[in-house]
Amino acid sequence: MSKDLDPFDLICHVAFDMPPLTRRERANNVKKRGYFGKYSETARQVLETLLEKYADEGLSNLESLEVLKVPDVARFGTPVEILKCFGNKRKFMEAIAEMENELYVA
Repeated sequence: MSKDLDPFDLICHVAFDMPPLTRRERANNVKKRGYFGKYSETARQVLETLLEKYADEGLSNLESLEVLKVPDVARFGTPVEILKCFGNKRKFMEAIAEMENELYVA
């Protein structure tokens, strides 16, 4: 199987014979739904960057604040500055959880 598949898709393919989506296809579906429109410009750019990292490499640690130290994300500022773009840590974590949910919408 392709290394571009999300583990979720691989399991669904093997267990239920469902056609798998690549991480890139999942990321593009999130973009098409306009999920990022409700965020400020910088917050939107951070989320888009994280979505691209997911599409390219997969990100198993999205729920960790360590993701704010990834070089492509760190260019938006320090972790504290990035969290302020979302309002606070709780709102950032909510945005990440919502983005993850959007990745798996049928």
